[in-house]
Amino acid sequence: MIKRLIVDLAYFINTSEAYQKKKHFFYNLLENSNYKYKKYFDIFMITLIFMSVIILIREVKSPVNDTLLFFNSYIVSIIFFIEYILRLWISSSVTQIIIDQSEHDVMLGDKFRLVKALKDITIVKFKYISSVKAIIDLLAIIPFFHQLRLLRIFILFRVFKLFRYAKSIQTFTSVVAAKKFEFLTLLIFASIIIFVSSVLIYVMEANNPDSPINTLFEAVYWSIVTISTVGFGDIVPVTQEGRVVAMFVIVAGIGVFSFTTSLIVTSFTEKLDEIKDLKLIDDISKIKEFYLICGYENVAKEVAKKLSLHNKVIILEEDLKKVESAKKDGFTALNYDPGSIESYKKLRIDIESQVKAILCLSHSDVENVYTALTVRSFNKDVFILSILINKENRNKLNFAGVNELFYEKELVGIIAKEFAGQPVAFEAIHALRTNYNGIDVQEILISDRVLESFVTVDQLRNKKYRIVLLGIYKKAKKRFFFNPIESTVLEVGDYLLVIGNSQFLKEFTTNLHKKGSSDGE
Repeated sequence: MIKRLIVDLAYFINTSEAYQKKKHFFYNLLENSNYKYKKYFDIFMITLIFMSVIILIREVKSPVNDTLLFFNSYIVSIIFFIEYILRLWISSSVTQIIIDQSEHDVMLGDKFRLVKALKDITIVKFKYISSVKAIIDLLAIIPFFHQLRLLRIFILFRVFKLFRYAKSIQTFTSVVAAKKFEFLTLLIFASIIIFVSSVLIYVMEANNPDSPINTLFEAVYWSIVTISTVGFGDIVPVTQEGRVVAMFVIVAGIGVFSFTTSLIVTSFTEKLDEIKDLKLIDDISKIKEFYLICGYENVAKEVAKKLSLHNKVIILEEDLKKVESAKKDGFTALNYDPGSIESYKKLRIDIESQVKAILCLSHSDVENVYTALTVRSFNKDVFILSILINKENRNKLNFAGVNELFYEKELVGIIAKEFAGQPVAFEAIHALRTNYNGIDVQEILISDRVLESFVTVDQLRNKKYRIVLLGIYKKAKKRFFFNPIESTVLEVGDYLLVIGNSQFLKEFTTNLHKKGSSDGE
């Protein structure tokens, strides 16, 4: 009984629009750098960090107002604690884990294993908690326990939270991370030099009463200061042997410093194009409205020139030479594959509000189909116009969700055919089966929960979601029925084999698990 209540609650929360909107809002606020309010949140958090550090510095030698101490120890810590909890919440979906485990157990004919689901939830959450950024967030909260004066030093860990909010720091970190193997090699080399030189200088100097190096710690301190080429001069070897060691350490220090500098310069050089693209993407995200042209060939060039007279135009092209050509023509162009969903994720734009229309103008129908399918996988409303090279591919482009086709000298009107029911070529099915470009074929399990709202095929109303029902596997009869009639009765354990855009499939599946959803149709 309790297990059933937990599963029902998980389905209820997962299908709740209010819950999902709240979670999506906090995800955008905390993680989505393209969200318009995130920069204000980042500025607010950075201000709190610097205020904390300033209060800590002032407190060292000057009395600080009790109100400021209370603010630093409690108010700021509570704000950071709330942020930590919100990040933990949005890091993964507890309800989805429970639902996946429930459906997996139903598929196998087993009872719902709550313990297994709780174990998976614990593993996922612990993975986030043990991440570097989460540990820094946690350490930033520790000053809340201000009675222990030593713990107040952890206020300094709040400075490390700047890595979350400052883009320049994130850029530098990513550049350095790209050369982590080289930096690790450098660290090992420097550590060996420090260890060997520390032991040598200690052996040479420790027994000399005139030498300032009397402990191993002082020897290590001297080695680090020397190899870093800082050379404070507070500790210097006095013996002949010690000075010979110092010469070798100085030479090694120059090598380490040169190697470090060259690594950083090389990293930035290799990432320069990527950094420029990121800056360009930031500029694009600020444009209110523009046309997105996919491909840059003869037709695309002419269209771009005409549109650019009164509108902003952005070009996506996979061929680097064509990208350079577009830039020479004065257009904003990115070397991205229009048929890859990752390209649009990198763009960080709001398709609905910023893009007037997407123009698929590649001289390949296959590429235009892939581009249209990719766009439709995450947006079903944006207007898509495509050039048609081969008349035989008209249906494929229509099926991909293109609104209007341009075939040579013929301008085809807006396509009014339904997405569902259009013919599907075998090669398209193969591509869809591999989840290519956001289009998918899924098997949906008929559970007790689904049967509470849907009894027959006609009640599914898959056409409303532009989903094609290919067939049903009847568990009781152990047989697959292709293109089932509308009066076909659904039973527990049956499988629906459906095809469509990933986003539409997600909405369709969510609707299936909403109690009483068929009544409201």
